[in-house]
Amino acid sequence: MTVRTIDDPSVDMVIEGSVARVTFSNPGKRNAFTWRMYDQLLHIAENLGDGGLVSAVVFQGHAGDGFAAGTDIRQFVDFDSGAAGVDYERRVARVWEAIAAIPVPTIAAVDGAAVGAGLAVAAMCDIVVAERGARFGAPIARTLGNCLPVAVVARLRSVLGARRTTSMLLASALVPAEDLVGCGFVAALAEPGEVQVAVDALLKRVQTSAPLTLRALKEMNRRLDRSSPLPDDYDLLELCYGSSDFHEGIRAFLEHRHPDWSGH
Repeated sequence: MTVRTIDDPSVDMVIEGSVARVTFSNPGKRNAFTWRMYDQLLHIAENLGDGGLVSAVVFQGHAGDGFAAGTDIRQFVDFDSGAAGVDYERRVARVWEAIAAIPVPTIAAVDGAAVGAGLAVAAMCDIVVAERGARFGAPIARTLGNCLPVAVVARLRSVLGARRTTSMLLASALVPAEDLVGCGFVAALAEPGEVQVAVDALLKRVQTSAPLTLRALKEMNRRLDRSSPLPDDYDLLELCYGSSDFHEGIRAFLEHRHPDWSGH
């Protein structure tokens, strides 16, 4: 089975045997997500929601462009208010929830950079396999001046730890995969160019495991995640997306210069 589109950029899914491989593709833009790509990813994740056809799902970037570099900045040009930013985050939150709800093991196969939305996808997956030198982060405080939703920050805190998450976000750091093995965020390291080999070895273990046990363990984790309600973040998202700094961040990014922050 293949879900595929003709025009770039796109999110494609190919099912090989019992493994679904979902590929992000935005050539020349480091696989950054467009609105259309988010919609495609949501459609794919929701259709995998019953898990009936597959035993595992692998998320990966188009070869040569890294994993995913966040949202394509051109999508933000027409934002005219903080409410537009809140609507965007709520729209994208449906994607993260759909990935987390996939009942079979999900694997992020990371080469290059997993930044912003790419970091969120990796965090929502059950297992991260990364090549040496791959980098993870969300340097929005240095680049755009927008904000992450509380659901993504909470997920990062649960898998990275509170202090490491805070340090990474406040310092706008891109953290090497090698530094994320000890905390368990990266489950396995691969040599450059060997990520798929490491993923295939992992898939062999998954595919020979009891499927109902895997589903039960995933559902236990989901219930634990939902056991603590998240605080509201509307005011904080609106503060950032409605600011002059956010629009300056967009202009600066598209003009390939550092933003001139005003704090307003």
